[in-house]
Amino acid sequence: MIPVQGYANKTLAVLGLGRSGRAAAAALMAGGADVVVWDDSVPARESAQEAGLEIRDLTKTGAFDGIAKLIVSPGIPHLYPQPNAAIAAAWDAAVPVDNDIGLFFQSFATSEWDNFDVAPRIVAVTGSNGKSTTSALIHHILVENGRPAQLAGNIGRGVLDIDPAHDGEVVVLELSSYQTDLARSLTPDVAVFTNLSPDHLDRHAGLGGYFAAKRRLFAEGGPDRAIIGVDEAEGRYLANQLIEGAGDDRVIQISSGRKLSQGWCVFARKGFLAEMRKGRQVGAIDLRDIAGLPGAHNHQNACAAYAVCRSLGLGPKGIEAAMRSYPGLPHRSQLVADHNGVRYVNDSKATNVDSAAKALQAFTNIRWICGGLQKEGGLDAVLPHLSNVAKAYVIGREAADFARQLEGAATQVCNTMEAAVAQAVKDAQPGDVVLLAPAAASFDQYDSFEKRGDDFIVCVNAATA
Repeated sequence: MIPVQGYANKTLAVLGLGRSGRAAAAALMAGGADVVVWDDSVPARESAQEAGLEIRDLTKTGAFDGIAKLIVSPGIPHLYPQPNAAIAAAWDAAVPVDNDIGLFFQSFATSEWDNFDVAPRIVAVTGSNGKSTTSALIHHILVENGRPAQLAGNIGRGVLDIDPAHDGEVVVLELSSYQTDLARSLTPDVAVFTNLSPDHLDRHAGLGGYFAAKRRLFAEGGPDRAIIGVDEAEGRYLANQLIEGAGDDRVIQISSGRKLSQGWCVFARKGFLAEMRKGRQVGAIDLRDIAGLPGAHNHQNACAAYAVCRSLGLGPKGIEAAMRSYPGLPHRSQLVADHNGVRYVNDSKATNVDSAAKALQAFTNIRWICGGLQKEGGLDAVLPHLSNVAKAYVIGREAADFARQLEGAATQVCNTMEAAVAQAVKDAQPGDVVLLAPAAASFDQYDSFEKRGDDFIVCVNAATA
C-alpha cells in the first residue's frame, strides 16, 4: 500500500466504493487521515459499513463541512453527461475534487528515496486501444530483463494498492481517460499515447473532450520522455506540441503502417519493427511469428513498449527475447484453443468498433462472433474489413439490428454465446479462425467484458471436447 501523504489529522471524503474507492480510503487512513465515504449503491454502503468505514450522505446540506478534499472513483461522472450530485455539492462548498491517481502521484515519492542508488520511475500509458497490452508488455519486458517492476492502474492492482518503491523500480500504469481527466497531480517520467478513436463520448461531451482528457497526461504532467502514436491526426498534433524541432529526442514517435524518419522513432511495416535515430536504423525485430502479438494493432503496441524500454536503457536484443515469451493478456487476442485446424481467439476486450476492426485485420477466414450493447457511431469502421469474415454470428439483445448493419456479410442471428459458438464450430473449416471481437459493450448480457470472454472460453471448451 502507498500511504497518502499530506492529510494527517484532516478529514477526506471518498465517493464510490469499488476497488479504487476502497483502496483510496485505506491508503488515506494509513497516512493518518480521517475518512468518510459514500456510494449511491445501498449494498456498497452496507459492505463499507461492515468493514468499519464511516458512512456520510455527501448529497445532503452541510455534508462537506470540515472536509479537506473529495476523492472520486473513476466510474462516477464529474462533468458530463451531468455531474454526480455529491460532486456538485463539493463544488458549491469549495472543496477540491481529486481521484486516486492524483493521490498516488503526490504520495509515491518518499524520503527513503534519498538512500536509493537509482530513483524509481513511473511509466503511464493512455490512449483508446492497446493500453492494457502495451502496459502488460512493458512490464513483462522489464521483468524478463531483470528490472524490478510493478503493474497497476486500470490493469492489475489499484495504484494505491501497490508496494512502496524499491531501488531502481519501474511502475507501469495503465490510465483511462476517466482517470487522467480528474487527477490533480500527473507527473510520470515516461508517458505513452497509443492512438485515438471514438469512445466514452457521452462522458467527455464528444471526441474533443475525450482527447483533451488524455492530453492532460502530457500537458499537465510534463514527462521527461513522451512516446506518441502518430497514426491519427490527434497524435501528430500532440507530438508537434511537445517537440522543439526534428532532433528533439524527448519525443519518440511510433506508428503501425507508416515509415517514420524524423528524430527518434519506432515503426512497424509488414510485420517488421524498426527503430530509427538521426536517420539511421539502430534496431529491428521480426514481429510476424511472435504468437502473443498478432496483427497490426499489436505491432503498434509492440512499437510503444519497445520505445519505452529503449528509453529506460534496455537493449534491442533483450527486448526482442522478452517479446517472444510474452503470453498475451486474457480477453485480448487470446488464443483459447487450436482444434482440428481451427483457431479460437478471445478478443472480448474489443468493446468498440475500432478495436474490433483491428482484430478483423489480424486474421483471415474469420468466423466472427460479435454483438452486444452498441455504442454511438454505428458499425461503419468494421465494414471495410468484412472481406476477412466468412460469416458473422451475432449475439446480444440487439442482435437482429446489429446483423442488419453488416451489409454484404453472411450473418446468422444467434442471440446467445452458446448458440453462436456451437454454430461457428459446426461451420468452421481447417484454417479458419473463430474470433470473439464483439464491437460492443457487454452489459446487455454480462457484467463485464471479462465475463463475456470467460463464457466464450467455456462454450469453446464444451463444443470442441
